[in-house]
Amino acid sequence: MARLTFGPDVKSLLKKLILGYRKYFSNDILNSEGRKVFAELARMLVYEHPELKSVVRRVRRDPTLENVLRIARLVLGEKVTEELFSSVIQGPFTYKLGYMEWDAI
Repeated sequence: MARLTFGPDVKSLLKKLILGYRKYFSNDILNSEGRKVFAELARMLVYEHPELKSVVRRVRRDPTLENVLRIARLVLGEKVTEELFSSVIQGPFTYKLGYMEWDAI
């Protein structure tokens, strides 16, 4: 299967949703503001790749964090998605157990 390419608008809206986790999600479900951002993202994504319509439909029906992250992994890649989300949850520093030190990400 050929690797799909996505436009910068789709990528930036996904990053906006992930980095704005506290603003756009309530109890790990998209709130009304998050749904507005996702609606714009979904419109662009389906326009670029109509074959992903079923994936977008699934997220619209069940707008959980995990389902949004599935699309993010597809668009941004596994590593980028995990790094973005962990930076939102942990902040700019991570604490390493056993080493008793803080490392900047």
